[in-house]
Parts: sequence; C-alpha cells; structure tokens
Amino acid sequence: MDAFTHIEFSPLIPWELLIGLAAVTVLLLAFAVWRRAQGVGWRTLALVGALAALANPSLVEEQRTALRDVALVVVDDSLSQDVGDRRERTEQALTAIRERLDRDDSVDLRVVRAGTTANGGDMPNGTRLVTAMDRALVDIARERLAGVVLLTDGQVHDAPAKAEADAAEAVPGAPVHVLLTGSRNERDRRLNVVEAPRYGIVDEMLELNVVVEDQGGEAGETTIILRQDGDPTRTFRAAVGAAQRIPFTLNHAGPTVLELETPAGPGELTLRNNRAVLLVNGVRERLRVLLVSGEPHAGERTWRNILKSDPSVDLVHFTILRPPQKQDGTPIRELSLISFPTRELFQTKLHEFDLVIFDRYRRRGVLPDSYLANVARYVRGGGAVLIAAGPAYSSPFSLDRTPLSEVLPSRPTGRVHSAGYRPVLTDPGFRHPVTSDLPGVNDLDQPPTWGRWFRLIDVDHARGDILMHGPASRPLLILDRVGEGRVAQLLSDHAWLWARGYEGGGPQAELLRRISHWLMKEPDLEEEDLRALSDSGRLTVRRRSLTPEAGRVTITTPSGQEIELELSDNGRGQESGSIAVSEPGLYRLSDGERQTIAAVGDVNPLEYADMRTTPEKLEPLATASNGSVFWLADRMPEIRRIKPDRDTSGRNWLGLRANQDYVVAGVTQYPLLPAILVLFLFVGITMYAWRREGG
Repeated sequence: MDAFTHIEFSPLIPWELLIGLAAVTVLLLAFAVWRRAQGVGWRTLALVGALAALANPSLVEEQRTALRDVALVVVDDSLSQDVGDRRERTEQALTAIRERLDRDDSVDLRVVRAGTTANGGDMPNGTRLVTAMDRALVDIARERLAGVVLLTDGQVHDAPAKAEADAAEAVPGAPVHVLLTGSRNERDRRLNVVEAPRYGIVDEMLELNVVVEDQGGEAGETTIILRQDGDPTRTFRAAVGAAQRIPFTLNHAGPTVLELETPAGPGELTLRNNRAVLLVNGVRERLRVLLVSGEPHAGERTWRNILKSDPSVDLVHFTILRPPQKQDGTPIRELSLISFPTRELFQTKLHEFDLVIFDRYRRRGVLPDSYLANVARYVRGGGAVLIAAGPAYSSPFSLDRTPLSEVLPSRPTGRVHSAGYRPVLTDPGFRHPVTSDLPGVNDLDQPPTWGRWFRLIDVDHARGDILMHGPASRPLLILDRVGEGRVAQLLSDHAWLWARGYEGGGPQAELLRRISHWLMKEPDLEEEDLRALSDSGRLTVRRRSLTPEAGRVTITTPSGQEIELELSDNGRGQESGSIAVSEPGLYRLSDGERQTIAAVGDVNPLEYADMRTTPEKLEPLATASNGSVFWLADRMPEIRRIKPDRDTSGRNWLGLRANQDYVVAGVTQYPLLPAILVLFLFVGITMYAWRREGG
C-alpha cells in the first residue's frame, strides 16, 4: 500500500459564483491601481485570502493499493495447428510468455484455449478465436487490460473485416498482438466438393462436381479416387483448378458413404484436406409388386389391402377367375374379364418388378413352364418371390412341380394339417428382424399372445431360415437366399384370421409387410448387419446376426488407431456397445466378416478449407488496436511492459501496457485555510489597509 498526497478544492459556494466574485475583485483592484489608491497591495492580499478561503483548499492524503494488470493469451487448438511444427511452436511461445510475465509482479496472465468443442473435436463452424477472446474479456476491466496475444496460424473464421475492425470495440485501448505459428509461402492441395446430391434414386446415375485446388501452387493434372462404402476404387483424371464431373450410382437404399481422394501435390503441406467424405441417402422409387392370386378366397384381399396401403409400393394384381380349360358356354363377347397378359408380365416386363407374389396359386395352364422358368432365372438374378401356400401346394397342381421349384426352399409332402395351432417363433425367428419384435411376441419360454390358425401345409427338405413353426415344430415361415435374389414361403393361407381379430388376432399386417420388404432388400431388415451411429460424442455400434457370436468389433479411428469394443447381446439378434469419440472423420468397423463406415462430427470441417498460415484475417484487428503481427518461424519477439502513451510494438518486440491502476483504501484530509484564521487575517489586513489610506 502506498501513500499519495495532493491538494483538493471544495468551494463553499458554487464555482460559477466564486469565479464571478474573482472577476469583480480583479476589476475593482484594477480600478484602484488605475486611480493609484493607497493600500491597494494590502487590499489585494485581503481579497485573495478571502477568495482562497471560499475555495476551501485542503491537503488530501490517499492510501492506494496497486492493481495488477491482466494479460490475455488466446491459444488456437484447432486441427490446423497439428500441421508441421505449429503445435510445438505454440507451446514454446506460451512457455516463453509465462516465464517473462511470471517475473513481473504487476501483471497476471490468463490463458484461454479455443478452436475445439467441449469434447475435443473440431468446431463445426470453424475456428472462433475472436469470439473466445471477447468472451474472456467480459470480466476484465479495461483499465487493467495490458493486452491480448493470439497464438494461431491465422486461419480464424470469425475475424472482422477491415471496415469492421476500424470501429471494433472488442479490446478498446489495449493492443492485440498476433503470433503466427506457421511458415511463410506454404503450399497445399485441397479437394473441394462444389456440388453433391444429398439424396438419390437407387440405380439411377448421379454426379458430383469436384475441383482440385492447388493453393499457392501451379496448374497441372492429377487424379481423383472414388470409394463407395469402402468398395474397390474408381479413378478419374482431372485438371487442377478445373471442375470435374464424377458419375456414380447408388446400389442400395439408406445412407451411402462416398470417399474422394487426390494424391499429394508438390510441396504438400498436409494430406488432411486431400480427402472429402459425403453421405448420400439412397431412396428407392416406388417398388413394383406383381400379385397373382390363383383363386378367390377369404384371405385374398389381405395381401391387396396391405400392399395398396403402402405408399412406397405400386401394385399390379391379377386374380385367375377363368382358367383356359373352363367351358361354361358363355359367349366371349359377353365376358367382362380382362385377359391375363402372361407374355407381357412374365417375359417382357418381369424384371421391372421388385417382387412377385403367388397367392394360393395352382397350375391351371395359365402360366406355361417356360414363364415359370423365367421367374426362377429372375430370382437368381436378384429378384424376389413370395409363395403364400394354400392346399393346392400339396396337390398335383403345386408350383413345386414346375421349374420354379429349383428356387423354392422346401418340398411339399402332400399332407395338409387342419387342426388349430398357435404360430410360434423358432430360435432364428427370435433373432431375425422380420419376426423378433413383432407385437405379441413373448420371451423364449412363453407362447405368443396372438390367435390360432387352422391350416398348415406340411413340407420337408427345408433350407434357409425357418422363422415360425406350427404344430410338432413343422415349418410355417421360411426365408431363403438364392443367387442374388430372395425367396419366402408362408405355408398357410390363414393369416387373414389375425386381420379379423379371431381370438384376439395378431400382427398380420406388420408380419406380411416385413416379409415383403425383406424380400425387396430393405436395409433395416437385414439379418446379418453391422452399423454404427455417432451422437453426442459417442459412437454406438449395433450388430445383428442370427448366430450368437463373441461380441467384439474392431474400430479403426481416422488417425489409424485400432480399438477393440465388446458388444452385449440382447437375446433378440442384436448386439450393441458404445465408446466415447472426439476425433472427427471416418471410423471403420469390422467384426471379421462384415465391415461398415461411420462418419463422426464434421468430416469436411471448415478448418480444412485452407490450412496455410496467413496474417490477412487478423491483421486488420491488430492494426485497429495498435497491435502487431509476428512470425514465430523468424523468432519469438521480446515482451516489454510499456506506458499507455508509448508505442505498443517495434522491431522484434511487442508491448503490454503498464496501466498502474489502483484502488483507494483510505483518505485523510487536512484543511489548508481554517475559517477562523482566514477571518482574523482578512479583518486585520483590511483594517491595516484602511489605516494606511487614512494616514
């Protein structure tokens, strides 16, 4: 604590009146001097004393406590700081600043790190260094601010423009110094996706518009590599600086990960922005389904109603009412029936359908074996067939006695069971996404709550996945894969009982919808699947399988680190686990058989747009605040404490203000002209002057 003494005036009358009296006094004294009156000097002394007494001067002694100044250092921790020696230079400069200011008892150092999110990932909207500086200055009095030092590569995305910096009030009266951590004349190649679709129709041609920019380099030619869901690459030639159109096709519904990459250029600064990752969501056009009902029956409209209510399905439905051999004498011109376009449907346009359903179909000569052979080839090539079997499937008119039998997953024995039974899930059925969580399904040791059926077509030699069975564990629902296609058999025509609510009904609509969509390769219904989802700083892994396995997945981070993650099985075909993640980019997952890719954070951060060190973005702010810009690659500038009215920087040195601010702890006041003393002096001098004039 220091003592400081000064004289302070506390006038007994307003200053305006005191000044007026002083002016009148001066005029009167001037008149007396002009008239050469006697005793002018004494009168002057008396009046001056009176005016001084009215001004009430006092000697004030203050006890002052000095306040320490505050120096703010904002450290850029963004991803671009990992390039070259920038991170090392940053920490060395920060250490030098600490050591210098630790030797000065009049200043406190405050360090703020910015440029990353709370969990350590890169900021999605770029490096917000100026915002972090303004936030840190909120609780610092401007009278105590010595200055601000920004340790950065200059790639700041909230720096004010030059016109704004001139009027900026972020750090009024305090210098902002910028210490650049990179090197001059850096070169970098960047892959820039100018235009890309967010959605696309499956199996339709799409395009990306890509430009390879050689920042700080020269024009030339390079290559662009495209990977789709981690599959084998495709390579395209491209001119540097020119737009390149890259075609691709989505081969499945749901998210597709596209990876673009270009090789390193000459003098490459970093390879991080030589890659780009895109997520394109595949959408199927309206799925086309061909439903062929062999004859009218109680459950015929069940299939029609379910498929017609699905907005993603276009349904073509034919019911065979009049087979060719039917002869009832009705003239052809009087029939109101549409001729069954067998050749158009089963030869010309068969491959335009995503699913063909045979509902209680029996051989009646409507479809020749050559057309059913076309259906078998259609399945092997990637198509789908569903057999909703009725009693005819066990008769000599069965589809099993046609070329279609080559792709069917079971053979009828010729027996039909007509006793009541409750459909029950098999062990694979408890794990398959088509049936595992159907409404009404209970635990493994409890029967489901839905109603009974009363017909089951007996089969043997079943292959594929049996998801439901009837009495005596006979197969009821079978799913199978044949070549590139899929086949399903529902060995009963009594699903409609659930729709009618018999004995409480059951999930008839949901079951038939799931069977249909599994056949049409809906990604969410894949029984063998590995997926990962990023949310709130965690990567959640889900694996679905019909076979319980030792739950372990290998995760490869964007930086190449491998992490083993144990998964827990819920008993319904799904294993899951999660880990905390902070590094943005692509995470590759593998369980030994299946692989997948997950994007975490912003895989194409704004930080990667330009990773070269630049003074241009922060120089206007430094200039407006009387600060300076230095390159740490040259040398670390000397730090000096300067008075507020001195230059704030010079050659190889930067200045931090020495504000010398303080708080007053105590005040003692001594009057210099006591009233009684002034009164006696004024009366005495006046009387003496009067005597001199009278003498």
